[in-house]
Amino acid sequence: MDIKNSDAPISTVTLDKDLIDAPTENIYEAISIISKRANQINGDIKKELLEKLDEFATYNDSLEEIFENKEQIEVSKFYERLPKPHALAVQEWLEDKIYYRNTKEEESLEG
Repeated sequence: MDIKNSDAPISTVTLDKDLIDAPTENIYEAISIISKRANQINGDIKKELLEKLDEFATYNDSLEEIFENKEQIEVSKFYERLPKPHALAVQEWLEDKIYYRNTKEEESLEG
């Protein structure tokens, strides 16, 4: 997923409940799926950010550290301006980009 080019809103928006629960016909199940995806996205973003910030890591104090901090601040600001993980997950859900399955239904079909 390309979070940098997502159509997810940066601020809070009101969504139609019927759009959210349409695929599962259960709002709680839909929110649970979206929540799990938001946690995955958050982990991916955090990993990516830490990798980028690790490039700026210095293990000695020097004058160059001041310039590196400016670059580090720019990287951090870029990630702060991205849509939040929950907004990205909701956008994926509305665009039908999240794969999910109901294991209880599968168990009842097998039994």
